[in-house]
Amino acid sequence: MSQVRDRKRAVAQLVAAVTPALPVLIVSVVVLVDVACGAGTLWLPLLAAGPALAATTGGPRGVLCVGLLAAVLGATLGTRDGVPGHELTAVLSALAAVTLASGHASALRGRRERVLAAVRSVAEAAQHALLKPVPATVGPFQVAVRYSAAAAEARIGGDLYALVPTPYGVRLIVGDVRGKGLPAVGTAALVVGVFREAAYDEPDLLAVVGRIERSLARNLGADDFVTAVVAGYPQAGHLEVVNCGHAPPLLVRESGTVVPVEPAHPAPPLGLRALTDETPSLQVLPFDDGDQLLLYTDGVTEARNHGREFYPLAEGLARHVSDEPAGTLTALHDELLAHVGGRLHDDAALLLLRKPAAPEAVSDAGRGSAPHSVSWPDRAPT
Repeated sequence: MSQVRDRKRAVAQLVAAVTPALPVLIVSVVVLVDVACGAGTLWLPLLAAGPALAATTGGPRGVLCVGLLAAVLGATLGTRDGVPGHELTAVLSALAAVTLASGHASALRGRRERVLAAVRSVAEAAQHALLKPVPATVGPFQVAVRYSAAAAEARIGGDLYALVPTPYGVRLIVGDVRGKGLPAVGTAALVVGVFREAAYDEPDLLAVVGRIERSLARNLGADDFVTAVVAGYPQAGHLEVVNCGHAPPLLVRESGTVVPVEPAHPAPPLGLRALTDETPSLQVLPFDDGDQLLLYTDGVTEARNHGREFYPLAEGLARHVSDEPAGTLTALHDELLAHVGGRLHDDAALLLLRKPAAPEAVSDAGRGSAPHSVSWPDRAPT
């Protein structure tokens, strides 16, 4: 995969280096053909292709320079070939008109690019405010996140994630908002904001989910909802998981075995609890040194290749799992893009959590003594 990325980067750099020279190259080719054939007005009108192309690759000044070069060479070749004065005047007038129009188009393109850059910077700021960067280490865990918005230019979408250390242990959420566009982004911001507050305030993970549910019930439409997995690590060796209509997380044991964490009692997505009698349930899983947990959104598992085959996430995770979560997600993400042909058609989020061995355990194991368990405080008093 890294070799493919390197080749693509090299091709992109080559194209970026050659593109600005294309207008001058086209003018030069027209001049050489005219010199070789001596056809006069048959080839001279093609000189206008130079400034026209320059409008797509450079600014107004570059367009005018290419147009001036084409005009000087056109006048020289027309005189050399004995082109009648009125015909040469018509060719040069058309060349001047194309140059001026191309210069104006170049100025408009530059203005639109500046506006787009400003919009992208705002979107990037919004993304950092909503989906804050996750450090490589949070509490006792190694963590990695990969997020791809379907609208690459927007850099943000309806998938959400957050991970926070709290008095009750590390807590995290990964979710997917129904719908797309700005309404989905607004809902994602609401869920993340409520989660961050509730995760610090509520000692019970189900109470955190309840806070999010009540907030969504007040703010969402009748047909809107959010699927999510909320997890917490209240004490050493124990992982709590609450699944609200979301894809089951994948638990990777130290041996490399990948097991989906199916909910024991399926619950509806957040925002739909009023329509059913089902309520979320709390699952408690053993989570020991070397274990990993992958949370993701359906943009990953529903990604299809040209044969309409879904991406096999569990198999891909088993192939690429390592002791470095960042390396694992990079390999998974590269394979996912290769599977779909280079571009995702839905937002996709991946969050991988790994519990490394405690330094004391590694040190004692090296001396041949029994390893100590990781020290992690129990729930804080309420």
